[in-house]
Amino acid sequence: MSVLVDEKTRIVVTGATGRQGSFHLGQMLEFGTRVVAGVTPGRQGQEVSGVPVYDTVETAVEKHGANAAVVFVPGTLAKDSVMECIDAGVPLVVVVSEHVPLHDAMVINAFAAERGAMIVGPNTYGLCAPSARCKIGIPPNSIFQPGPVGVVARSGTLSYELVGSLTDAGLGQTTVVGMGGDRVAGLNFIDMLKRFERDPETKVVVLIGEIGGTAEEEAAEYVKGMSKPVVAYLAGKSAPPGKRMGHAGAIIERGRGTFESKVSALTAGGAKVAQLPWEVAPLVKEALKA
Repeated sequence: MSVLVDEKTRIVVTGATGRQGSFHLGQMLEFGTRVVAGVTPGRQGQEVSGVPVYDTVETAVEKHGANAAVVFVPGTLAKDSVMECIDAGVPLVVVVSEHVPLHDAMVINAFAAERGAMIVGPNTYGLCAPSARCKIGIPPNSIFQPGPVGVVARSGTLSYELVGSLTDAGLGQTTVVGMGGDRVAGLNFIDMLKRFERDPETKVVVLIGEIGGTAEEEAAEYVKGMSKPVVAYLAGKSAPPGKRMGHAGAIIERGRGTFESKVSALTAGGAKVAQLPWEVAPLVKEALKA
């Protein structure tokens, strides 16, 4: 059973006629995703890979029953696009856009909370539920396969590497979710851990973090009460002291957010922490056997 999305999820793509939007719309269709509409103001009547384009999200929802959206507009325009999606009644919005202003991200999250919508991102690769053939966002189609492992991550390319290694080891995934690397994001580790804990088909959870921020330490507190094993991998072990990483959220704060503090917290919470990327798959196999 997938988490957040399923085979009935109907997606609208905003920024569908742009270079990135049109390319990834095609990739999502190729994966099997039900992309029902695109949105670009002034382009109504056009098609992208056979998908009709409309001027507004409201029209896409009315005509096609879209219940999820993915945003491919520039960061400075993302707030308006996301709020349009939520205002049209879309309950799940994946914000791939980078460079979303901090204040805009705060406004987006506040509006989503008020309307009961879920935001994934911004600056996320999106999510994928292999068994449901539903991919929303930009990850490569070839790395996924259905299976019992739930994955939640802050890092995009590291997710691809680790999910690919799980697949190569015969360890498929229920759902893979990228939280995004920005300072302010919607969905967080605990949100996903709760969903994986409730999902009967998720047997093991892989948590992919990095230095900076306190999200992993906070997640470790929730891990303590989970009935399912958690395997973690953290990027940034070799970062020089005081070095700010590339992600906006990777900032060390008063002793919290370091590699050591995160490993200590997750280990104390009961998670198995891999020291190297290729240790993740063997640890997952051990957890499944146990």
